[in-house]
Amino acid sequence: MPRPEKVRLGEILLRQGLLTEAQLKSALDDQKRTGRRLGRVFIDAGFVTEETICQALARQLQISFVDLRQFTPKPELLGKLPESQARRYRAMVLEDLGAAYRLGMADPTDLPAYDELTRLLKRDIELAVVAESQLLAAIDRGYARTQEISGLAQELGEEIGDAAVSFTTLATSAGAEEAPVVKLLQTVFDEALRVRASDIHIEPQESRLFIRFRIDGVLYVQTEAESKISAPLVLRLKLMSGLDISEKRLPQDGRFVATVRNTQVDVRISTMPTQHGESVVMRILNQAGGVVTLDRLGMPGPVLDRMRRIIQRPSGMVLVTGPTGSGKTTTLYAALGELNTTERKIITVEDPVEYRLPGLNQVQVHEKIDLTFGRVLRTALRQDPDVILVGEMRDQGTVETGLRAALTGHLVLSTLHTNDAVSTPIRLLDMGAPRYMVAMSLQVVIAQRLVRVNCSHCSDWHEPDVHEREWVRMELGDRAAGFRQRRGAGCLQCNQTGYAGRVGVYEMLEMTRPVVDAANHGDPQVFMEAARRQMGGMTLRRHALELVAEGRTTIAEAMRASNQFED
Repeated sequence: MPRPEKVRLGEILLRQGLLTEAQLKSALDDQKRTGRRLGRVFIDAGFVTEETICQALARQLQISFVDLRQFTPKPELLGKLPESQARRYRAMVLEDLGAAYRLGMADPTDLPAYDELTRLLKRDIELAVVAESQLLAAIDRGYARTQEISGLAQELGEEIGDAAVSFTTLATSAGAEEAPVVKLLQTVFDEALRVRASDIHIEPQESRLFIRFRIDGVLYVQTEAESKISAPLVLRLKLMSGLDISEKRLPQDGRFVATVRNTQVDVRISTMPTQHGESVVMRILNQAGGVVTLDRLGMPGPVLDRMRRIIQRPSGMVLVTGPTGSGKTTTLYAALGELNTTERKIITVEDPVEYRLPGLNQVQVHEKIDLTFGRVLRTALRQDPDVILVGEMRDQGTVETGLRAALTGHLVLSTLHTNDAVSTPIRLLDMGAPRYMVAMSLQVVIAQRLVRVNCSHCSDWHEPDVHEREWVRMELGDRAAGFRQRRGAGCLQCNQTGYAGRVGVYEMLEMTRPVVDAANHGDPQVFMEAARRQMGGMTLRRHALELVAEGRTTIAEAMRASNQFED
């Protein structure tokens, strides 16, 4: 296409009736005073939106406007333009038309940028207008830092070479902040935070080192590198965590605080010796977002209302159950957030302390020095608490101490690994807790799972396949006819997964008088039937299907969550 002509943005908007003379004059005065770009002045003043400006430019130049929220650029096309140039010229290759590239530009009237991009791409250009904010977000996602991470890993491998070196010297020498190992780790953490990873896995194999991220509960390979860089990576992480760098035969646990993207994150680290070196898993606890409130967890309305009433009681036990990584601690801390007032003394006993809340007395369990759950819990009871959070009911002693505390005027919150709410009281009995104590102390059990949420940018309604429809029919019967679901195709916004974020699936068993009476009965079947009647069919599976019907998740996610509690 011919080289675009220079146009005046204010005149375009004025001519198309999108701006008044007074607004243009005000914006020009502001531009002279502040030096800001005129388009930004229009947007910040609320005269027009960014999308309105883009569409006006497209009409004036007779080119198309591309909404990048609905567009998925191909990685091989993004590579035609280096990331630095894409950011500098606010441009992205969108499509290969054969003789030309279709190029999205935030400002297609920038003639020097157009000339330089033509030179870089060595092909004719067909221009399209894109919104700058969408473009920068797409560059963040599309130009994932995989190549940079791989490059730094290669640089580290070259520095190590084939000869034996002192990794301690490498990690602690002058100018260490510029060392490849430090830059590599900084880049890995930066990318992990950008893609919302909850865990980073560093896994040495016989000939390769894998770095994987867990995003929304699923592991993805971030990069592969030479296995020889594994040792210096682990050593640097041990130094940061204050672990014993000479001990490579035994597992170690630690934590450190890192500054990533101008945000402080707590990192919990676990090392484990494997056949090919030490494997490291790091849990990223981003403190910037704070503790989630109860009303943001996604609990069904009736469950949320009953939960709020129950945690305001002066005594009793509240149990949250589910497998590892199902959000139990998040739920408990959401409850503590509502209880955390100056009138209450709250003590938490955890391993490890995952959230840090002002006003709480938080204790980290340390098994090596006999600072166990049971010991800390017994001491906590002598500290005159109103509310106690016990990280996990691990053994008979902790269960009995917790139940006794709930009987003697304390509100006790804790977690337990069980499949569903109904089986939880029976599990407490199996752990040796007296039947009367379970019946009198336990107030409510909440069972939960996490399901991935559909990406709002690329999801659309689809018909379930035969297997999915049969699964829905088993739960809903005749109501399964006509049941549809939303499903994401994958885009830049969701890293091609079709999902963005997770939400909780819940069921609640409240220990009402009929349920308590059944719990005191010797036959477990009597209790199970009473508990199911009290729940009224509001199960984990039913809540998951409600989320599917609302278009928030898929049948596949609901089935995956169901399989966890059908095992």
